[in-house]
Amino acid sequence: MARIEIVNAHEDGTPIIVEAEEGRRLVLVIEDAGVDILHRCGGRCRCTTCRVDIIEGDPGPMRDVERERLAREEEIGPNVRLSCQILVKNDLKIEPIYRLHKTDFSDPGPRPKEELEP
Repeated sequence: MARIEIVNAHEDGTPIIVEAEEGRRLVLVIEDAGVDILHRCGGRCRCTTCRVDIIEGDPGPMRDVERERLAREEEIGPNVRLSCQILVKNDLKIEPIYRLHKTDFSDPGPRPKEELEP
């Protein structure tokens, strides 16, 4: 199990700390912890709305599909990753960047599947 600290998870800025199974998609860990993270494309690495800032920890290597998708965005910080593409392996301290309550969307998007798509 890995310890995932989600900073600014609540409106008052307090974090949520959860234990996550190794190999689970980070976007699902975040959502199942009650955080309203966006995932407009359903976790297919197309929209980048599931961005997280990696504050501490090693999220693992970036797959080519994630690297190529992030390369098309402007002003991406060096520690920004797509939570739909991270399989939990290590303890992490992260901050979701796009949250449903800060948008006009009625829902976060289709729930991503448990496994990564090719």
